Amino acid sequence: MPNKPYEVIVIGSGATGGVAALTLAKEGVKVLVIEAGPKYSAKQALGSEPTNTFNRLRGIIDGNKKIQSQHPGYWKSNPMLFANEKESPYSYPFDKPFLWTQGRQVGGRSLTWGGITLRLSDNDLKPSREDGYGQDWPIDYAEIAPHYSEIEKLFQVHGNKDGLEQLPDGEFLDPLPFTKIEEEFGKRIQTSLEYPFIHSRGFGPHIPNIDGNWPLYSSPGSTLKAAIATGKVEVLPNHIAEKLTFNKSGDLTSGVITVNKSDGSRERFSSNLIVICASTIQSLRLLLSSERKHQQNGFVDPSDKLGLNLMDHISTCRFFTIPKIGTNKSNQILSGAGSFFIPFGSKLAKTSKTEFIRGYGIWGGIDRFEPPAFLKRIPGTNTGFLIGHGEVLASLDNKVVLSTKLDQWGIPIPHISFQWGQNEKNMVKHMNLTINEIIESSGGKSLPLKKIVRMPFVDNFLEKNSVVLKEEAPPPGYYIHEVGGAPMGTKEENSVLDRFNRLWRCPNVLVVDGACWPTSSWQSPTLTMMALTRRACLEALKPQNDQRDH
Repeated sequence: MPNKPYEVIVIGSGATGGVAALTLAKEGVKVLVIEAGPKYSAKQALGSEPTNTFNRLRGIIDGNKKIQSQHPGYWKSNPMLFANEKESPYSYPFDKPFLWTQGRQVGGRSLTWGGITLRLSDNDLKPSREDGYGQDWPIDYAEIAPHYSEIEKLFQVHGNKDGLEQLPDGEFLDPLPFTKIEEEFGKRIQTSLEYPFIHSRGFGPHIPNIDGNWPLYSSPGSTLKAAIATGKVEVLPNHIAEKLTFNKSGDLTSGVITVNKSDGSRERFSSNLIVICASTIQSLRLLLSSERKHQQNGFVDPSDKLGLNLMDHISTCRFFTIPKIGTNKSNQILSGAGSFFIPFGSKLAKTSKTEFIRGYGIWGGIDRFEPPAFLKRIPGTNTGFLIGHGEVLASLDNKVVLSTKLDQWGIPIPHISFQWGQNEKNMVKHMNLTINEIIESSGGKSLPLKKIVRMPFVDNFLEKNSVVLKEEAPPPGYYIHEVGGAPMGTKEENSVLDRFNRLWRCPNVLVVDGACWPTSSWQSPTLTMMALTRRACLEALKPQNDQRDH
């Protein structure tokens, strides 16, 4: 149990929590990181086969992981890293399903992160200049670029400097090589379609004898590990942050009330600054519980928009086969950097006739996960996939509120109401047409996965339950890129946070995870979340004069 005075409390230990802890500790600040889940060893967290597969099936049968099992990541990682849905419940309208993936352990969802690191551009930060829709970010690219660079150098991500307006270059190690068939695939679509085709940017596969026991993309293997090593950081696992406490006027936080999961007892921890990194929906749940509407002496949200404008990425996936080139089998594993991107982004609307605004990108890989020959239905081919993910517009109808239902600890559970709008539906139709065009131009053939690979035992389950195998776009939440609900802005009348991620009426509370996003853009969001976290924490340590107009 912590027994020191702490200057800052960080709530959440995942990608942003690790960056917050390290940034503050390097400046000499004493930090307490509060985590709702347990602390695992690397061996426990990563697990092993066939135990992981057995536990995946058990999680479906007993209903503890039924929703999360619909995501392919569940079948790749240790299922223990996906929260027990009965212990961490949420609700949604019957006709608006939301697939929420939760990672409640030290390291959070950084342990199951795909490891793709893409920067946002000024086109993404100021999109309304192009189409007039919604609010822009209160910052421009130049303000966040130095923090992108520091994060990229810290993590030593791979990538290529491609010189694309829609996807700024970063600080990269050399890109990981394409497989032989990926290289040929890229040449074909560049020649026939003139589409951009680049190395994906991010992390390579985890190699324990080089990286250590933990993957480098995880906070326990990188930022949180380094933060603890400073001697300034302590982690308190198995404690749920229930709500914040405030002074009498509600304009400064004084601490956080936690629930000890071992016995249900409640305890208050005091701090001069609280940094919320609990992941978008949990952060919104915590903020809603701490607002004056739900707590006496709580903080005031003058915009009255807390919890509104929840976003995700809309996605679609297609598998395909393509004739092999040569006889050598690739030993290159699928990873964040070990794959490719077709990054249209905001440039798409300028080059194609569309019935939607904003843009999307397509991620893919070929010959990265080839099944054994006896499971392949079409010999002489390689297996590939293309996944489109696109920007979702902010809408007041998509929101998180507190339910009247309580969890086992007596905490109101989140109620999530979210559905795709017509813009997203039009976008996903365009994605599917583009993906089919790409596959056909490369000489490939789009097929349902069950016609490519024999999948004993799980075939029937996936056919009935997996949203990725269906023609329509998966429900919101599926892509695990939820953002919004407490956006940054230039005025307290239309945003929850100021341009440095501070609550307008309670500036010693920072919200730095996905909840702070005014728009969703199309890129994988984790790199931007980490860069925003570093920027906000460094700003919070400056002398306490009012810097809202800076």
